[in-house]
Amino acid sequence: MTRAGRTGAGVTRPGFAWAAPAAVFFLLFAIVPLLLVAVLSFTSWDGITDPRFNGLDNWTGLAHDPVMLQSVGTTLLLTVLGVVTQTPISILLGVWAAGHQRNRAVLSAIYFVPLLLSATAVSVVWRAVLDPNFGVPSQAGWLFGDGNLLGTRAGAIGVLTFVGVWQFTPLHALIYQGGARAIPQVLYQAAAVDGAGTVRQFFHITLPQLRNTVITSMVLMVVGGLTTFDTVLILTQGGPGTDTTVSAYYMYQKAFKGFDFGAGSAIALVLVVVATLISLAVVRLSGYDRMRSSAEGL
Repeated sequence: MTRAGRTGAGVTRPGFAWAAPAAVFFLLFAIVPLLLVAVLSFTSWDGITDPRFNGLDNWTGLAHDPVMLQSVGTTLLLTVLGVVTQTPISILLGVWAAGHQRNRAVLSAIYFVPLLLSATAVSVVWRAVLDPNFGVPSQAGWLFGDGNLLGTRAGAIGVLTFVGVWQFTPLHALIYQGGARAIPQVLYQAAAVDGAGTVRQFFHITLPQLRNTVITSMVLMVVGGLTTFDTVLILTQGGPGTDTTVSAYYMYQKAFKGFDFGAGSAIALVLVVVATLISLAVVRLSGYDRMRSSAEGL
C-alpha cells in the first residue's frame, strides 16, 4: 500500500469509508443518547407515562437543590483526591515496572490483579474487609477506634479514595510503564556518562519525557472521578447522610429511585459538560494540544 486508501489490487477507496463504522457507532451510541438526554432534561417523565415538557423546571430545581450542590462539591473533592494520590504512585510503579529488575515481571503481574476485577467486586470485597463488626477494624481498635470508618464524612471519603487508589492505580501504572519504555535509552546513557545518578535521571529525563503520558492519565482520572457511581453505591450509599452523595449517585437516586427521569437527565448532562470542560482545560493548560512530536516528550 503506497497511498492512503489504496489496496494492493489498485482499488482506491475514499478515506472516510474506513472511519465510517466507528463514526456510525459513535453516533448511535454516544451522540444520539446524549441528544435524547438533553431533550428529557426539559421534561417531566416518570419512566412509564408519556414525557411532559416542563421548560426549565428541572434546571431551576437543581440550581436550588442543596443536595445537588453538595454532590458537585463531593464529586470534585473525590476527583482531586484521586488525581493527587494515584498520579505519583502510578508514575513510580510504572517506571519501576518498565525496568529490568529481578522478579519484576512476577511482581507486576501480581500487582495488576485489581485490573481483572470489576468495580462492583472490588467494592463488595472492601466493604466486607472494613466491616466494623466482622472486618479488620473490629480486630484493630487501637488503629481504627470504634471501627466504623464509613460512619463519618472524613472516614467515608478516605475509604473511597483508598479503594480508588487500590483499584485504578495499576491501570495508570500500566500506562506509565508503556510511556517509560518508549523513552530512548540513549538519553540515560548520555546522562550516566555526565555523572547523573538514578534520582537526577528520573527528574530530568523520565518525568519530562512522560509529560504527554501524564496528561493522558490525568484526563482519564478526571473523567473516571466525575462519573464514580458503583463504588459509592455499594460502599456508602451516599452516606453518612448525604456526605458522600456524588453527582452520578444522585442522578441514580433521582431517576431510578425517585422516578424523576427529567431531573436525572439534567444531572447527567451537567456531568457530561463538566467532564468535557475540565478535560479540555487540562489539555489546553498543559499544552498537550500543541505537542506534535511522535516521540514521547520530544
